Amino acid sequence: MSFGERLLTATREHGRLCVGIDPHAALLDSWGLGDDVAGLREFSQRCVEAFAGHVALVKPQVAFFERFGSAGFVVLEETLAALREAGTLTVADAKRGDIGSTMAGYADAWLGETSPLRSDAVTVSPYLGVDSLAPVFEASRRTGGGVFVLAATSNPEAPGLQNTAGPDGRSIAQSVVDRCAELNAGQTTGSIGVVVGATVDTPPDLSRLAGPVLMPGVGAQGAGAADVARIAAGVEHLAIANVSRSVLGAGPDPVSLRKQALEAARDFPATDVN
Repeated sequence: MSFGERLLTATREHGRLCVGIDPHAALLDSWGLGDDVAGLREFSQRCVEAFAGHVALVKPQVAFFERFGSAGFVVLEETLAALREAGTLTVADAKRGDIGSTMAGYADAWLGETSPLRSDAVTVSPYLGVDSLAPVFEASRRTGGGVFVLAATSNPEAPGLQNTAGPDGRSIAQSVVDRCAELNAGQTTGSIGVVVGATVDTPPDLSRLAGPVLMPGVGAQGAGAADVARIAAGVEHLAIANVSRSVLGAGPDPVSLRKQALEAARDFPATDVN
């Protein structure tokens, strides 16, 4: 099965929720853990215990592992492997973007079948041009992995760039979504998705995407189920709400973390395919 099909299956079982693993220094401290590799490993292991087999998608934020250098990447490899062994889908939030052989290297790192960093999907940045990401799209087709392309993000600096109209009158965000839709053409549920913030006021039209939509900004950032429904109207079955702080704040006990994630997932049940 393709990533898009596997994700849709997972949402039918667990709801349309992605939970982040974001071991930043303040959160490690609030859990009573050191801001070091030992704390990182303990944090990640508790998240795996809490979420594996209970949510549709888990998203480790690569930066919070990368800041510890090679030892941090070892913990990330362990975390991805444990989630994979449990049958839980993962998306590496790496936001990579480059051209040519460099992009091919990123594709191999995050989607390659023999890579120790292999995840089910990866986030990428299109701002060297969507087609500069061709190596990761090819890797997606070859391995059955998924790709989430940044389209309309929720940070305050984004609208000035992403809402800018191009020569054809479409916003940059809409152009990104439309190109991803072309890559999914002919598929009921494609594996090329986009990232659209749940707090975005003027979102792109997602009706032709035929791929998953990862929607950060839910929970601590203020967005809720109504925002997700508004932005993904007509394609709600493909909209995956992303929560991090509002769930991770329930730690460090894995049982409490799982309870919080399951409560959040109730707001985003699977919906019928239109």
